[in-house]
Amino acid sequence: MFLHNLKYEMLSSLRVKEVIIWLIIFPIALGTCFKVAFSSVYENTMVFETIDVAVVEETDEFSAQMFRQVIGDVKMEDEPMFKAKYTTKEKALKLLEDDKVSAVIFEGDPFEGSGFSMKTASNGLKATIVQSFLDQYSHNIELIMTAVTDSGSGTYEDVLSTLSAEVNSVAKKQMTHGNTDMYVQYFYNLLAMVALYGSLSGLHIAIGAQANLSALGARRNVSPTPKLIQITASLCATFIQEAVCTAVAVTYTHFVLGIDYGDRLGFVYLAAIIGGCLGVSLGFMVGSIGRMSMGAKNAICNAVSLGLCFFSGLMDGNMKAKVELSAPWFNKINPAALISDSIYCLNVYEDLSRYWEKIVSMMIVAVVLTLLGFLMTRRRRYASV
Repeated sequence: MFLHNLKYEMLSSLRVKEVIIWLIIFPIALGTCFKVAFSSVYENTMVFETIDVAVVEETDEFSAQMFRQVIGDVKMEDEPMFKAKYTTKEKALKLLEDDKVSAVIFEGDPFEGSGFSMKTASNGLKATIVQSFLDQYSHNIELIMTAVTDSGSGTYEDVLSTLSAEVNSVAKKQMTHGNTDMYVQYFYNLLAMVALYGSLSGLHIAIGAQANLSALGARRNVSPTPKLIQITASLCATFIQEAVCTAVAVTYTHFVLGIDYGDRLGFVYLAAIIGGCLGVSLGFMVGSIGRMSMGAKNAICNAVSLGLCFFSGLMDGNMKAKVELSAPWFNKINPAALISDSIYCLNVYEDLSRYWEKIVSMMIVAVVLTLLGFLMTRRRRYASV
């Protein structure tokens, strides 16, 4: 009897238009919009790129050679910091005008008291990096001159060699091998939204079990099949349906949009599927409350789902941090935050303890909501059907 009900519940769930629209089409469309909006922001603002500069040499051979060596050796994250073109003043300014270089460096002779000067087209991040480098270089030259003068012996080359000796007082340790793009959190919250929109499916289960709210509920209440078996079969069928929808969302964002979820994709699928079951449980509980109409309960589910996603950071990436400062307890029970945090923990932490903590929390919340729904529907009686 249970399998018979499960089979036809799965078939009937495919006829619900909200499932196709909100759980498949809408996430694909929104995920594509996110990809278009955020695809180049991280690379343009956070990832370092070698800076093109033009250098106008106006010094003696020794100073020019030393500057060439330093500007060629300096690196940022194993990438050359500068790509220098040595040319005349007129050609350098032409390169700057044509936007082929970010800055023009006029190389003075710090040994003779004439410092560096720089010309840029705008005061952006690259101009700040170039100016900071020149200030640091000039400061080091002053140290060299002071050291040579105070020692009374040695040459500029000897002091420069001493200052250039590599001293490692700090060990570099990479804390994570995951995706450090801050905008990927919007895709975590997109998966959370898909999971919570499963509440619309859970809502139909509760409505279909109440004779005063739907014709289907009236027929079910006069059938010989126990209500417990009917509702359990409906929940299991909807859990399977929601698992498929969340898996489609993960697959599309990862393999089609190219979103990097790290190297533990199987755990991402697990978190999304359990989050989907949590969303179904939420809708089942809401649908079991009171005698409100289908439209009213549908509006409540939509409002609750979007509200939870808002506080999780779907619309504002900093919202979850703001909630953590004022009401940290809310993030621990917010289903959307639990879902997005579980995927975040996979991407950032090597240890899976935080991930399993979120998974267990989601399962507990899902069980509590499901039990509340059962308690509000199992003993409901009607004067006439």
